[in-house]
Amino acid sequence: MSIFANKRSTAAFQLNPVAAGCALFVAAFAMPAMAQTTAPEYVADAPAPIASVVVSGIRRGIEDAISVKKDSNSIVEAISAEDIGKLPDVSIAESISRLPGLSAQRVAGRAQVISVRGLSPDFATTLLNGREQVSTGDNRSVEFDQYPSELMAGVTVYKTPDAGLVGQGLSGTIDMQTVRPLAFAGRTVALNARGEKNSLGKIGNAKDTGTRFSASYIDQFADRTIGIALGYARIETPILSNETGLYEPWKRDARNGLPAGTFASNGIKAVARSGRNERDGLMGVLQYRPNKQWTSIIDVYASRFKAEETANQLEISLEQSESNYNPVTVNNGTIAGGTLNNVRPLVRGMYNKRKDDIRAFGWSNEYKSSDWTIFGDLNYSKAKRNETGLENNLQYSNGGASAILDKVNLGYGNGGFSQLTPGLDYSNSNNLYVGNTIYGSGYGKVPHVEDELKGAKLTANVRASGALEKAFSSFDFGVNYADRSKSKRQAEGAINLVGGAVAVPGNLQYGAVDLGFAGAGSIPSWNVPGFVSQYMSFLPSEDLIYLIPKAWTVNEKVITTFAKANIEAELSPAVSLRGNFGVQMQNTTQSSDSRFVDNSSGTSQIKPVHDGKSYTDILPSMNLAFGFDGQQTVRVALAKQLARPKMDQLRSALEINVDTAKREPNGSGGNAQLDPWRAKAFDISYEKYFDKKAYFAAAAFFKKIDTYIFTQTRRYDFSNYFPANYLMTTGLPLNSRTGDYTAAYNGKGGILKGVELSGSMPLNMLTKTLDGFGVSASATYTDSKITIEDPSGSIGNNIPLPGLSKRTTNLTAYYEKDGFETRVSQRRRSDFVGEIGNFSNDRALRYVVGENIVDFQIGYTFNTGAMKGVGLVLQVNNLRNAAYETYNGDRAQQLEYAKYGRTVIAGMNYKF
Repeated sequence: MSIFANKRSTAAFQLNPVAAGCALFVAAFAMPAMAQTTAPEYVADAPAPIASVVVSGIRRGIEDAISVKKDSNSIVEAISAEDIGKLPDVSIAESISRLPGLSAQRVAGRAQVISVRGLSPDFATTLLNGREQVSTGDNRSVEFDQYPSELMAGVTVYKTPDAGLVGQGLSGTIDMQTVRPLAFAGRTVALNARGEKNSLGKIGNAKDTGTRFSASYIDQFADRTIGIALGYARIETPILSNETGLYEPWKRDARNGLPAGTFASNGIKAVARSGRNERDGLMGVLQYRPNKQWTSIIDVYASRFKAEETANQLEISLEQSESNYNPVTVNNGTIAGGTLNNVRPLVRGMYNKRKDDIRAFGWSNEYKSSDWTIFGDLNYSKAKRNETGLENNLQYSNGGASAILDKVNLGYGNGGFSQLTPGLDYSNSNNLYVGNTIYGSGYGKVPHVEDELKGAKLTANVRASGALEKAFSSFDFGVNYADRSKSKRQAEGAINLVGGAVAVPGNLQYGAVDLGFAGAGSIPSWNVPGFVSQYMSFLPSEDLIYLIPKAWTVNEKVITTFAKANIEAELSPAVSLRGNFGVQMQNTTQSSDSRFVDNSSGTSQIKPVHDGKSYTDILPSMNLAFGFDGQQTVRVALAKQLARPKMDQLRSALEINVDTAKREPNGSGGNAQLDPWRAKAFDISYEKYFDKKAYFAAAAFFKKIDTYIFTQTRRYDFSNYFPANYLMTTGLPLNSRTGDYTAAYNGKGGILKGVELSGSMPLNMLTKTLDGFGVSASATYTDSKITIEDPSGSIGNNIPLPGLSKRTTNLTAYYEKDGFETRVSQRRRSDFVGEIGNFSNDRALRYVVGENIVDFQIGYTFNTGAMKGVGLVLQVNNLRNAAYETYNGDRAQQLEYAKYGRTVIAGMNYKF
């Protein structure tokens, strides 16, 4: 099959597998035997069905997800608990990214953040049991690898909002749900144990094996008035990768031996990354329902994620004055390869240790009477991230003296690893010394992030009565209060040798690391923190002048009130109508506290700075679902939407300088006066269902983004920072206290539009000979002419919207019968602009080459006999060992190329 091909192509994006899948749905739709003659009935306030995990299998998961989609008043996508448990996914992000219109961005080989319908992850909001969640990242977008798939009961993605959906995003709202124990028929215990092996093999001190374990316990007590659910999941996985990277941006600077005007990078490196991830997740639910009227639920979730890794790399600066190219190859104005003489390669150990903690608590109470329902909720969540980054720089020298010059043969990648082959042998640690290299002996960073969110919610649902009953089923009213505070600190500093240059002693070495994939031979690897502890001094500080703007706190208080009318009516014997319309009002107060460097007195002084604003948005919305004969539904949705600015964009931190030539100030930093992204949205969808066995859907969406936030340089009044009698270092006064300030501003928006096709069908609907086979598929095309600028970036001008892949497809083919099941899942997306963390721990925009990720699973579940309830499973993640590649705007100007290996997982499940 073409989806397994390992050949990289720049041809048009292939849709053939999904097109074939959609053709099957159309064929089934056309079959008269499947047609229905009665309109669907929609029953308000129907009792929740009793769920039982003893009914298992791929089909059960798909049917549950179809039911959620079919019954919703909004346009949604869903995953059921069985579907999540059966997919070969490390985190919930892998599962979510298979849904129509959704795509994942990989970080270190893991799906970490999610884009909805081609918009940046920051445009989507993530909820846990209906409550907005904090993030361990620098901004709002949740890092989904913190959430084990084993602990989630389901996920619903709202592509259209309604007035009662609090915490809604502009592109979509992702609501993860944990189980409700009283929805289960009885006690349930589920155990899961798996081992894994990565195809890259051992690197340095890192093993190529890992383990996964999870356990869930669900039970009911006191005549089913009390339910409890406990879940624990642990994962230990290796961090392994082979990578090459080039310094950004590519420039046309003059270089010895390089034709004038040629694009070239200032540096190149080959990296073999080694380390380990550990994640522990704990979920608890206590549900109390003494009668049919009152239900009280306490939810607790905790996660700890730890990662420790070392980038073992050979790195070469390509911009030294004594270096010269001879010979050199240039293609279309960009260097393609050659030999650079008189270089000083470094063997570097780049160590990073990270620990993330998330704690979430929620307590909800619901009271129902015959005519009204009251719901109240209190919630609290907090996230912490602590990191330590250390580096050692070694150079080839005789006894620690100045570096011995070398030459390097270069070949730049485009769909493959760049090549850097030095003339000297860097595998012998006795020739490599930590000393005063061109990058010093080392540097370290200790970033710390905290995110805290407190919330309270009160809503009421009132049943319609009298004449209103003909058009409305009920009315909803509510208020929600959210108080969020996020802060970041980043202490940094040089790591200096205590004494003279020294080689890494044998007791700190791990062994040789193979960089042959980049033509760079082998280099030693070693215990970087151990070496720093024994031979170096590291005293990180937040008070260095250039670090002042990197420390900030942002506070945000949002009061949301809403009113919504729920519609349920029979327009004719053949047409029904359900849905809602309403309005949500959001009042936001945002502020930031930080520091700036005051040079107005002639002496640098660190002073506090505070800024902020308040604003109110009125957000009307409407969702209508028209039901027709044959289980056909047409949905129409209209809404005004918003997404609040990124947290680091709202920081009040700034850095101020003086241009003595222009005799005016200038600066850069954050902007606490930002308004949110605002948009108007229209959605329409046609859906055809075959009970809950199969469906086909075609949807179109249109968003007019009124304002987009991106980095710009504008004129700014610095009067608050410079007194009227200020004199420059030249002794002259300023011509003006207004100057250029580079920060995030609200700019012009534009149109984003797209279409989606999706469906799922067991193939026995076509012919009994295909009993057990099935397929699920989706294809999304998104287009936008909106472009942004990034003056501080390196990928040029007229940048497409971050996160937007014009084409995304998902395809799953499966077979399930008599306990045996197997599936192949593919998710694919075209090129996009991603926001990637760089060496400075800042987020930088880069073009990312589109990906084609294929996963495979096969298993058998014993349904009878002594082993009843036992399931055996074999999985292969990233079957094609798909690469991750970024570039500078021109494919020939590669920035990163990485392979993370394919992972084989084998294990056992047991439910009883």
